[in-house]
Amino acid sequence: MPGVSFAGLIHPGLIGCLPDQKLLDTWNKREIDFIATNPTRVPALANPPYPSTAHAGTAKGDVKAKVAAEGARTVPPREHGGNCDIKDLSRGSKIYFPVYVPGGGLSMGDLHFSQGDGEITFCGAIEMGGYIDFGVDLIKDGMNKYGVQTNPMLIPGRVEPRYSEFLTFIGVSVDESSGENHYLDATIAYRRACLNAIEYLTKFGFSGEQAYLLLGSAPIEGRISGIVDIPNACCSLYLPTAIFDFEVRPAAEGPQMADRGSVARTS
Repeated sequence: MPGVSFAGLIHPGLIGCLPDQKLLDTWNKREIDFIATNPTRVPALANPPYPSTAHAGTAKGDVKAKVAAEGARTVPPREHGGNCDIKDLSRGSKIYFPVYVPGGGLSMGDLHFSQGDGEITFCGAIEMGGYIDFGVDLIKDGMNKYGVQTNPMLIPGRVEPRYSEFLTFIGVSVDESSGENHYLDATIAYRRACLNAIEYLTKFGFSGEQAYLLLGSAPIEGRISGIVDIPNACCSLYLPTAIFDFEVRPAAEGPQMADRGSVARTS
C-alpha cells in the first residue's frame, strides 16, 4: 500500500493450557445450551464438536473417537487462554495461565507478523510460519500465590512500535444497515468505529478493501470507551498517524485524493 509503513509486532494468536475433563464438559454444555437458544441463527451462536473434521493427533481407536466427539473447537478463547489474538503478547511478555492437568499441557500457534486490536479481518492480521523461544515455570499453587483469577493474566513486553499520535474514530451500538439500537453492544460499536475509519481512508484514494486490510494488520488500538450509559456502548479505534507518509489528519483543504493502488479481490 503506497504511503503506509509500520513495524511488525510478532505474537502467537493462540496460546493456552489444556482443560481437564470437568472444564471441557463445562465448555461443551454451555456452548450447546447457547446454540439451543437460537438454533437456526446464521452464523451460528457457537460451534459444537464436529467429529468428521476433528484432528486427534496420534490418538487411535476409542481415544480418537472420544476426542472427536468431545473436543472443543479451538477458534474461541476460553478460561484456559486459547485463541485470544492479543497483539501485545509479543517479545518480552510474561503471561500467567491457570493449570488444569498435570504438567499444564501448554501449547501455542497461529503466529502473526502483525495485527490490529480485534483482528477485525477475522483470519486476517499477517499470518506467518515461525518458531517461538520461551521459558516456562510450573508454579505449585500459583493461582493463589499470584492472585490469578479465572482467566490468564498478561504483562506485555516493552517492544516497539510505540506511537504517540493517533486519529481516533468512534462508534456506538447502532446497526449500520438497519439503524436498530442494540443494548450496550461493544461488538457493534467497534464495528461502527472500524467502518467509519474505512470510509474516511477511502477519501485519500484507498479502496475499501485496502483500508479494511490495513486495520487488520497495522497496530491500531481498540478501546471500549463507554459501556455504562444505556442504551449505547461507545468504542473507539486509534489509528497511528505516523504509519502514513502523508497528512492523514483532518485539514481545512480536505482529504488529498491520490492513486493508492489496489488489492487483489474476487468479483
